[in-house]
Amino acid sequence: MKVLVIGATGMLGEPVARRLHADGRAVRILARDPPRARTRFGAGFEVVSGDVTRPDTLRAALEGCDGVHLNLRGGTTVASYVAAEQGGCENVARLAAGCGIRRISYLAGAGDLEGARAFPLSPVKAAALEAIRTGPVPYTIFRATHFMESLRLFLHDGRATVIGNQPHRYHYLAAADYARMVSRAFDLDAAANRELVVFGPQAYTMLEALQLYCARCHPGVRVGTMPLWLFRLLAALRRDEGMTFAAMLFAGFTLIGESGDPAQANRLLGAPATTLAQWCEAQASADGAGTS
Repeated sequence: MKVLVIGATGMLGEPVARRLHADGRAVRILARDPPRARTRFGAGFEVVSGDVTRPDTLRAALEGCDGVHLNLRGGTTVASYVAAEQGGCENVARLAAGCGIRRISYLAGAGDLEGARAFPLSPVKAAALEAIRTGPVPYTIFRATHFMESLRLFLHDGRATVIGNQPHRYHYLAAADYARMVSRAFDLDAAANRELVVFGPQAYTMLEALQLYCARCHPGVRVGTMPLWLFRLLAALRRDEGMTFAAMLFAGFTLIGESGDPAQANRLLGAPATTLAQWCEAQASADGAGTS
């Protein structure tokens, strides 16, 4: 089986691409910067130039593949998010069958979109999901919770900060466990046309998870919170589109908790087993090896 991975150079797409390859599949990577992607992945991966928002390049990338995995990154503005997330899913769904694709795999979120219609990105994600669901190609949609790898993004200028009052508890998930489940799903007819909720083994608030991560991996970093209104003010004063977009995301997180039952995914694909403490230990060991 040959699988096209869209978003392979991202934080969550790369582990999927590498796991698919390790499990014996041919992996083609769609990249806007092919030389950089080739340097990153090395031998054994096919890299093609293209962009999920450009159907002309996407069609050529899909040709000759049996499956496609979408791990879309929406950029730092609403417009770029719509183009990549909704437009990308619509493009793949429209072109996949004609290119011989037999399975679409897509990373979505585990949040309750119906319960958070006020969140500006909810209708965008809903439209992306609908494009995959209603297309002619069998799909596996992974409704995954927050990833452990995202904790690195909270560190800036020697501090680790949670924005806003984040009351929800999330079963933080290791990308390696998720990648294993994605790879396994391509083997199973029983995983076709299913939306699988994926949770890690333990639940934490954002602040609890960040405190554990920093205590083990960055013991000198101060962990705290910042009111959402203050973060928005700083974003406006700096005219920083990335901060403005992040403020919108954190506002959404205050509304959207986990939803769904992971039992079906665990039964079909094997439950994620990596705890946050284990993941932190691995990160600390890797960081220590890199500096020794």
